[in-house]
Amino acid sequence: MSDIFSGILGQPKVRDFLRSVVSHGQIGQSYLFTGPAGSNKTLAALALSQAVICKDGGCGTCDACKRVMRRSHPDVRRYEPEGAGGYLVEQIREIVGDVSLAPIQAKSKVYIIDRADLLGVQSANAFLKTLEEPPQDVVIILLARTRESVLPTIVSRCQVVPFRHIPHTEACGIVSQNTGVSSQKAAVAIQACSGSITRAIEFVRSSERFSFRARVLEILSSLELSDDLDVLEYAAELLERAQAPLDLVRKTQEEELAASAEFMAQAAIRQVEARNKRALTARSSEYLRETNAIIRSWLRDVLMAASGRPELVINEDVADAIRSTASKTSAPQVVRALCAVDECDEAFRYNVSPETCIDVLLCQIREELYGSRSASTAAI
Repeated sequence: MSDIFSGILGQPKVRDFLRSVVSHGQIGQSYLFTGPAGSNKTLAALALSQAVICKDGGCGTCDACKRVMRRSHPDVRRYEPEGAGGYLVEQIREIVGDVSLAPIQAKSKVYIIDRADLLGVQSANAFLKTLEEPPQDVVIILLARTRESVLPTIVSRCQVVPFRHIPHTEACGIVSQNTGVSSQKAAVAIQACSGSITRAIEFVRSSERFSFRARVLEILSSLELSDDLDVLEYAAELLERAQAPLDLVRKTQEEELAASAEFMAQAAIRQVEARNKRALTARSSEYLRETNAIIRSWLRDVLMAASGRPELVINEDVADAIRSTASKTSAPQVVRALCAVDECDEAFRYNVSPETCIDVLLCQIREELYGSRSASTAAI
């Protein structure tokens, strides 16, 4: 049997704990996984979901296990906040209602609630009874950055599993060891994936994502000589390329639903369709955040070069372009551009049009780095 927990890289204590509860048949019903971004909480939640869903306790090779890891199993539900300030009460009530329904394919269900720190008092109160006494066939896994950021009423009803911060050098070593790439390329991938080791490994293995990164950096280096029409075209291109992987996700969802539909009731089909829609929305958000992470990584390098620390540049393959940009701007200007990236991330959460967000972001970066100089004046 394959070890479903071996992929939880950089977290030996968590791996040992999860292996122990599974091997002793002591899987609890309510967990709170806490740790910084990139500490593999989501991967651990999916691995534990395999142990719950799989008939063999998590073989890692059956169709059910593979679908869990592809995030396409109908009995493993993952949720993210839908409100600008966190979870909506209506969203939590929907989860509570869904918990009472029977599993669609497996004997149990798993609910993965991301950003549990964004459960406000009202939404948390709507969730407390379910969290304290879930049905016997339900496991709930909450994910949060810190224990302190989660309401005490939530924490007290969960078994807390802490994940440690993985130092950057160690993270690069883990990515290199698992992919065979250089530590420099591993560092680039980690930056592009906001510190997530698991996603960085996937990023390194995808020539399409590395090609996308190269195009993002090329566009950023071209902003000084770009007019407003150029920026609009860049934004449309980046959005199209950023979300291209969604086509494959959508196709896989449709094929899996079609294969199972004849054995499912209409209510179950509607549940799967709703879950698939949420999964697509989550993946779309993930790719948009990855785009911003690549932009943030480039700006961080420009800041290092502008501050007289070029040896700290991570995107070494475009170091010349970074130095060129740094020579035309200043550290305070770059900091303001970095703040614009954070504002763009926030706008995504408010469901502002992604193309508008990226268009505005590129215009702000151009304005902050190069001031009022336009493409036409730069060409004179």
